[in-house]
Amino acid sequence: MRDPRNGRATKARAREDGELPGVWVAYGRLLQHLRRRAGLNQQSLGEAIGYSLEQVASVEQGRRPAKEAFTEAADRVLGASGVLSVLQDDVDRAKLPQFFRNFALIEAEVVSRFSYDPLLVPGLLQTEAYARAVFAGHCPPLSEEIVDQHTEARLSRQKLLTRVPLAELSFIVSEEALRNPVGEAEVMRGQWRRLLEVGRTRNVEVQDMPAASGFHAGLNGPFVVLETEEHRHLGYIESQEVGCLVREPAQVSAFGMRYGKLRSQALNGVESARLIERLVGET
Repeated sequence: MRDPRNGRATKARAREDGELPGVWVAYGRLLQHLRRRAGLNQQSLGEAIGYSLEQVASVEQGRRPAKEAFTEAADRVLGASGVLSVLQDDVDRAKLPQFFRNFALIEAEVVSRFSYDPLLVPGLLQTEAYARAVFAGHCPPLSEEIVDQHTEARLSRQKLLTRVPLAELSFIVSEEALRNPVGEAEVMRGQWRRLLEVGRTRNVEVQDMPAASGFHAGLNGPFVVLETEEHRHLGYIESQEVGCLVREPAQVSAFGMRYGKLRSQALNGVESARLIERLVGET
């Protein structure tokens, strides 16, 4: 069943990766309560914050997640004192694929995060255009609405790069991933420049694993090593949209040893920046 006003699926349709997240429904009910308390109908609220009646109705019914700009405007117009903003991170996280949400919740509060990525630029470093190209190539295809939501959620995760207190972040990315043409040439140029920009920040290190490096400790695939606020160490592996959080100490220790080995085998930060600068110059 389709909504005749905009051609999008109605509330009867579940998301492509599962049912509508409960936090969207809870947010919508709170928004409705605050709107009614302020004596506004959906039309007048939409006009006041720059959104259509249909958009306000969809958010209130939990069919569409609120974007940060929507939340900030509604908080201001409804005199909500930031009540809606408190939910925004959870609303954004629920846009992520379902298998990834628990990891994202842990990731947002880590003390340190180290990752090896052999196939793609890691999500925390992706530009909007690169992320959108990745999701647009999904098989089976995703709707434009889901592509938008996953892209927004991926960009929201990047708050970790500048969060206070700063987290210690290390990314080792294979040269093959850097050269893999995801999107048009301009998309790749923007992505390489983004890597150079992030690599200059004092809490982030970006290293490249050269294509001609032969055997190295990352050939078994991508992985992440985390340290939580409680100084617990965890691992994470993912393949074909199946994610696994690794808690067993011996396994996590092995991940840590492999990552240490990879850091010694990869180009250092300065050498990696020079390689990326050459890629920018080649396009």
